[in-house]
Amino acid sequence: MSLLYFILIGAVAGWLAGQIMKGGGFGLLVNIILGIIGGAVGGWLFGQLGISAGGGLSGSLITATVGAVAVLFVAGLFKK
Repeated sequence: MSLLYFILIGAVAGWLAGQIMKGGGFGLLVNIILGIIGGAVGGWLFGQLGISAGGGLSGSLITATVGAVAVLFVAGLFKK
């Protein structure tokens, strides 16, 4: 069940990151996939910085969205 939760949060975060990074996205499907990857990146990044976005759904969504924006930004550098 936690894997499904992780995928759903990552998918929503990928969509949100695509909206935030207007012009930097790769389309809905790729943004969702990058959002799932971004969920892991966000968790790692926040852990390294000692930041906590809180617990529960909103904290997970914030962490995953920040990670997805970071992944989309880096992927955008390679796109050009």
